[in-house]
Amino acid sequence: MIGLAVLVVGLGVAAWFWIQRDTSRPVTLDEARDRRNETNGGLAPDPSGSDEPGSDGPVRPAAGVYEYEGTGTESLSLPPLSQSQGPTVPATVEHLGNDCWSIRFDYSNNHWQKWNYCPLGADLVETGGESWQRWMIGATAITNLTTATCDDAMVLPASRTPGQVWEASCTATNEAVDGEATSAGDYTFVGDEDIEVGGHSVPTAHFVREREMSGAQEGSERSEVWFAVDTGLPIRNERTISVSTDTPVGASTYEEDGSFRLVSLDPDD
Repeated sequence: MIGLAVLVVGLGVAAWFWIQRDTSRPVTLDEARDRRNETNGGLAPDPSGSDEPGSDGPVRPAAGVYEYEGTGTESLSLPPLSQSQGPTVPATVEHLGNDCWSIRFDYSNNHWQKWNYCPLGADLVETGGESWQRWMIGATAITNLTTATCDDAMVLPASRTPGQVWEASCTATNEAVDGEATSAGDYTFVGDEDIEVGGHSVPTAHFVREREMSGAQEGSERSEVWFAVDTGLPIRNERTISVSTDTPVGASTYEEDGSFRLVSLDPDD
């Protein structure tokens, strides 16, 4: 009887660690390229619009898959789960209509994030995006998709002065949560900085974004971001996120701490 009890306890502990295991893995550049080709039917999209700069606005970055390197962790407090990001973080740029474009970062096979950018006069603004995640509980996959729309949230102003602040607000809905959440806060320009990418010095604009989330979900986000001044392409990103959601069995807190950095300026078509 004692031996059986020990065996049951042993199996219980093993099962618990198996349920909590990190099933995430990096997405390769080839996988990102294959997904892009499948989505586009093997052909690059050809939306209306121009790749040339507007009056004084940035040129859209070339479409394709860019190589980034990154690291990060993301976790849930209830149930207690965690998974990793990187070290390979491919990002796919797609050209949209009206001179807009999107960029999707594959943090892992269990998490991707997409932002949509559009010109507004000489400025570049964020109009929305999506984020998808998958959590494995044993053999069961739980997924959710968050969709956000933004009221012309500033990304890259043509005219900027260190210390200048813009207000930004986005509204998001999540498949797993009832109601809407609003993310709002300050966007502060730190200064222009040169960052080396693949042996080339890239002029960038450095910003700090601090947002508070309210409504269906509550929390905070702080990001430091660097954008190429000629295209608006994200060059570097460092972020910390903490969001709490009420559930029937108590509050569950999602936390993310991650970063990524561009490795090469040339995309893989």
